[in-house]
Amino acid sequence: MSLTTGIVGLPNVGKSTLFNAITKQKILAANYPFATIEPNVGVVVVPDKRLDFLNDLYKPASLVPTTFEFTDIAGLVKGASKGEGLGNKFLSHIREVDAIVEVVRCFEDKNIIHVESEINPLRDIETIALELILADLEIVDNRLNKIGKKATMSKDKEVQKEATLLTKLKEALENGQNIRDVELTQDEIKIIKPYNLLTAKPIIYMANVSEDDAKDGNAYVDKVKEFADKTGAKVIIVCAKIEEELSELTDDERLEFLSALGIEESGLDKLIKASYSLLGLKTFFTAGSDEVRAWTFKDGMKAPECAGIIHTDFERGFIKAEVMSYTDLEACGSEKAVKEAGKMRLEGKEYLMQDGDICYFRFNV
Repeated sequence: MSLTTGIVGLPNVGKSTLFNAITKQKILAANYPFATIEPNVGVVVVPDKRLDFLNDLYKPASLVPTTFEFTDIAGLVKGASKGEGLGNKFLSHIREVDAIVEVVRCFEDKNIIHVESEINPLRDIETIALELILADLEIVDNRLNKIGKKATMSKDKEVQKEATLLTKLKEALENGQNIRDVELTQDEIKIIKPYNLLTAKPIIYMANVSEDDAKDGNAYVDKVKEFADKTGAKVIIVCAKIEEELSELTDDERLEFLSALGIEESGLDKLIKASYSLLGLKTFFTAGSDEVRAWTFKDGMKAPECAGIIHTDFERGFIKAEVMSYTDLEACGSEKAVKEAGKMRLEGKEYLMQDGDICYFRFNV
């Protein structure tokens, strides 16, 4: 499973510049609204030093890291959900992503116009939030109109349950509430999953600052953090200009450049960490002479479910998982040494996978 995110924001906040930098693609970035006409999709490798060790140990024919997919859509403006600007046509492109990354302008620059004429990150966040709410409200209304009569006249309990839930969601949206902030049962979450509601997705605010504020942020960032703290959202500070420069450097040059600036991590690394934490994602590995590969899974998944990420037959015919931890393998130096130390385990269907597990799945179909 590849982690997917949709990048949203007002025009001229640095969305496309950041997208270009983190995906190392040269997508049009211009100082006018709607420079991004079609959605741009970029895929980046998730850096993981554990893969370097496994690659050196197994010397596989193939090395496959996990990936992070970004979809960058046109800048939204007030009224987008009603067709203003390029309309909410582009919101459909991010309905199936795992999380939303909202780029918020937290820098002053007289040469880059702001669609609202002045810098005000909280107003910008409110504008985007309203457009996402209105877009979701349209989905909920359409579905309610389709099943409303059936729910009233029929005795189908599932339809009645869905209609009741939709009515609850409609009320929340009309009151300006995001679906992710509505208390829902696991059953209700399962019911609304096919709708791909935008405001149900976790959100990360990417505060785009000037080079001078890249290390510690500024007063604008403080306001975004204060707002995010109230909603449980995450905030990361990035500087699009610095990210652009980093994208042209080698790994060693990148580390040297960041060190000179007093910054520990690139914006991409911070975004990946924040996304994994927010979504509860972890990594397990499969390793051998043919292939060493990293796989992303959600915390709380059992061994058969993780086997199913590789292939559905693995889950369907799951027997056992032969498991060793990365830390044990690194400490022992070889699979043989891990086995001799008694640290190679056979796990069954109820085993909860752990970050860094290296697995061999036994199955029969």
